[in-house]
Amino acid sequence: MTGTPELSRMIDIRQITGAPVVVEPVADERRRLAGRFGISAIDAMRADIRLSVEGETVLARGRLTASIIQPCAISGEDFPVAIDEPILLRFVHPGAEGASEDEIEITADDCDEIEYEGMTFDLGEAVAQSLGLAIDPFAEGPEADAARQKHGLAGAEASGPFAALAALKAGKSDRND
Repeated sequence: MTGTPELSRMIDIRQITGAPVVVEPVADERRRLAGRFGISAIDAMRADIRLSVEGETVLARGRLTASIIQPCAISGEDFPVAIDEPILLRFVHPGAEGASEDEIEITADDCDEIEYEGMTFDLGEAVAQSLGLAIDPFAEGPEADAARQKHGLAGAEASGPFAALAALKAGKSDRND
């Protein structure tokens, strides 16, 4: 990624106290994140996170909630979506010994690992990436069924893997007649 991140909250590992950390982007940050993720709007977004340090490894546990507006994958109409996802991230210093998996009671499959340099890492960017992963790119809004009907994509025969190919073939043969 080049340039300034849409959501940046730098954390110095020497300043971590165990107190809750809240990442709540302002309107401009939400607008820029919406553009980054190809959605219409982010009306609200908040991550409540607890950070714990073990050597040069930082574990972030918490919850991400957001109210977004995104286009339906079928109709293109905007519709509201509520996101409520757990956050479990592990910030690791390259080459650091860190704590073993037993000491922090998670496995590598349980969380995302993010490398950082020096004494700081960007919790805001990590939260932004978590939001990006939580957005369903194929979400269907309330008008999806009507759009399928309108375009002849409704019914069992229209939903199979060759439905689009059959529709294209039918359209081509109509032009040849």
